Amino acid sequence: MHIIRAESFICRAPIDTPVVNAFGAMTERVAVFLRLTDADGVSGWGEIWCNFPTIGAEHRARLFDTFIAPRLLGQHIDNPAAWWAETDRALHLWGLQAGEPGAFSAALAGADLALHDLAARRAGLPLWRWFGGPGGHGGPVPAYASGLNPDTQALAQVEAARAAGHRAFKIKIGFGEQRDIATLRPVFAARQAGERVMVDINQGWDLRSAARMVGVLGEFPLTWIEEPLAADRPAWEWAQVAGASAAPLAAGENLRGALEFHQALAGNHLGFVQPDCCKWGGASATLPVARAVVGSGRAYCPHFLGGGIGQLASLHLLAAVRGPGLLEIDANPNPLRSLLAGPVLRVADGMVAVPEAPGLGIEPDAASFGRYVVARTAREA
Repeated sequence: MHIIRAESFICRAPIDTPVVNAFGAMTERVAVFLRLTDADGVSGWGEIWCNFPTIGAEHRARLFDTFIAPRLLGQHIDNPAAWWAETDRALHLWGLQAGEPGAFSAALAGADLALHDLAARRAGLPLWRWFGGPGGHGGPVPAYASGLNPDTQALAQVEAARAAGHRAFKIKIGFGEQRDIATLRPVFAARQAGERVMVDINQGWDLRSAARMVGVLGEFPLTWIEEPLAADRPAWEWAQVAGASAAPLAAGENLRGALEFHQALAGNHLGFVQPDCCKWGGASATLPVARAVVGSGRAYCPHFLGGGIGQLASLHLLAAVRGPGLLEIDANPNPLRSLLAGPVLRVADGMVAVPEAPGLGIEPDAASFGRYVVARTAREA
């Protein structure tokens, strides 16, 4: 792949109802999409994680434009994973010096996804096959509706997601015991046979609160309890909470680096592990982590709550790795997701079909989301 053009698209879409979690709220939907084009005119697409805080979108796009695009333009890249590893090493000191290794990691992740999409399109393969997925036709993968707001919105959103084909639902809690219980009881009273319910605290508890609240939540047959503690709390705190909980714990969206994931697996306190391929690692680093997760007997559940490019990349990664994991699909309105992923991302009886067309399975059209683009940069070799 001889890369001759690199583009970034910063997108902002207004929403009527904020997406609420324990540390704040998203009052708009944002995305940074990337497009890489080679000398043969083939393009690949990626996405940079930037959903919180939303003001970070412009900064992360500029990091890509300034530090990463020059490492792509004019280069002949045959092995995206080798390119990611080399570039990750080069960016490491810059991230440390700037005090923001996460922003550099996310910008690099988006570029890596675009390279893999480009390579898969050139090979005429869907991404999941390019990633080394199982032979034969790729069967559907299980999915769940995510981002469900607390209070009375939760039941209404569960009912809407059920009508849209979902059979598993994840609800935001962490707003105080009384409010959390009042959110969950109506949901479980209306739960139908075979449905699964998860909760997400978004790192909102300290150790004492988490150890107590997981016991309180034992009233409900939860599939998992997500991020009851801050991601950087020591392993012994996570182990203590896991030991007090009837439901398995889930985390991973805020882990960065293969070492952190392998330490989490060695700690044996997570039942569900959730790397976000747009936040760290792209496909090159996420794939080996995901395979290690499944190989250890845990479930790989890709985290994602952004635009359509990252959503489809997450689907292909899960389809390649498989195991007992579920695909996260944000149930809140987001045109930056639906305009791109909508044509192929359809839920039926809790399952999502895996695209068979080359690359992501769609040919993104920048004009389709053009009205939401607030800034666009193009660089050429």
